[in-house]
Formats: sequence, structure tokens, C-alpha cells
Amino acid sequence: MKINLTDFLYTGKHAFSAKKTATQIADLYKDKADYADKMLAYQQEIDALQSMMYAHNRYGLLVVFQAMDAAGKDSTIKHVFSGINPSGVQVISFKKPSETELDHDFMWRTNLSLPERGTISVFNRSYYEEVLVVKVHQNILTDYQRLPAENLKKLEKVWENRYEDIGNMEKYLDRNGIKVLKIHLQVSKKEQAKRFLERLEDPSKNWKFAEADLKERESWDVYMKAYEEAIAATASENAPWYVVPADDKKNARLIVSEIILSHLKALDMNYPVIDAVRKTELEKYKTLLEKEL
Repeated sequence: MKINLTDFLYTGKHAFSAKKTATQIADLYKDKADYADKMLAYQQEIDALQSMMYAHNRYGLLVVFQAMDAAGKDSTIKHVFSGINPSGVQVISFKKPSETELDHDFMWRTNLSLPERGTISVFNRSYYEEVLVVKVHQNILTDYQRLPAENLKKLEKVWENRYEDIGNMEKYLDRNGIKVLKIHLQVSKKEQAKRFLERLEDPSKNWKFAEADLKERESWDVYMKAYEEAIAATASENAPWYVVPADDKKNARLIVSEIILSHLKALDMNYPVIDAVRKTELEKYKTLLEKEL
């Protein structure tokens, strides 16, 4: 089945509604073997294009993953980017900010990990936590982020400013050849509960479960509203959001793979072309090496 990415794409031209967005779609694979074949093909194509991007050395790619707990961020990243040359991709997971990070502006810690030209940076959570988790739990903003008192007089203005700052930063990156893709894995509350139960029932997954996960479920509707507002305020043609149905992990991985691949294909890049002088030099080196065989 061909994947139509426009079904999941948000560029700011129309609103995103969590309630109206599917978390499950028809299978994009016939069976496990077909899924494995499709994933392998994607991995090989992504690896080949990333190698070209590395040699071309003009573009970088930032892929941001956001989702509720247990939506499958870790496993999606693992499967989609498996097989890519490690020198060309880095995955960064952003946890609770450290004291040092809190002493800087809200995008400081993520800016440190932006991709170099020729490489892909994958953010497992990102600067968007500052308009998601922090917006849901506003005491983080007022009690821990050490903003000047005058900046906190109107909290709604804080979020508006942060959306604007994020949009400007992503526009800046695009203008410098760093392409930005943002992926929200949309999982249902029921599926999240099932996955939490799996973590409790499987000893190898017990470590993934925390009591705080259940506490966050109580704020589900508030989180959905925060996602709607963040996506609406920051989606653009140059830094689009893709909202991916994530109740079926295999489907989600295939869709994400197609997203990455389609955007790599759209880049105007090639392997460096050597001139006649350099070609003559290489022929000379080739002859010297052949004499040793």
C-alpha cells in the first residue's frame, strides 16, 4: 500500500485536532515478512541518501520526535535509523533539565546538539517540551526556570513568545541549510494503558514504568490541547509537522521512514564531481596501486 504523506502533514494551512486525528489506520504491510522487507528497503535508501548528504556537505537534517509516554518514540527511532552509518546520525534524548541547563535560555541545551552539515540529528523530545510539559505544569515555569518577574506577569504571552521564538529558530535553520522535520506520534489513551500494562507484566520492561506516568495520564486532555496549540502555532512549509497514527508500531515506523526518505530525496544534492586535473591525478594513483597487486 502506497503511503500518502499528505494524510499526516500539517504546514499551518489547516488546524490540527487531536480528537479528529486517527491513532490507527489500515495495515501498510501484508504480514511480518512484508513489514521486515519494507523496513530493510527504507533503511538502505535512507543510508544511501545520508551518505550522499555527508559527501555533499551542504545540508543537515533535524528530526524532532514528540509524543505522550509509551507512544513508541524509542522503538521508532531505533528501527528507522538502524543501519545508517553512525558517523552520519546522532540521537539525543532530552530528559529533565539539569541545573546548568536551567541557568540558560529554554533552547540552549537543544541548540548544542543541532546537526552539522552532512549529518542527521534526531531529538527524542526537544525544545517543544517547553510549550508542552511546561505549559501543562506551569509551576515549572514559575518555580524553576528563573525568568525575570516582569516576564511572568502574563503567562499566555510567554507561550506566544515561545511559539514565535521556535518558529524563528526553525526558519533560521532552514535558511542555513538545516532542514527541520517534526513528528508527533499520536497514540490513543487506551493503547497507552495497554503498553503500560505490558511494562508492568514483563520483567524486562519494568524499568520503563514510573508512577509519574499514571499521574500524567490524568492530564491527558490538557496535553492534547497543548499539542494542538503548539502544532498550530509552529507548523510551516519549511518546518512541517507530521502527526503519525501510532497505535500500531509497525505502521508508524513505515510512515516515519517514508517521511524521512521523501525529504532526503527532495534535497538538491549529489556526490562531489572532480575536475579533469583531479581525475588525471586519481588515474595516476590507481596505476601505482595496481602495480602492487
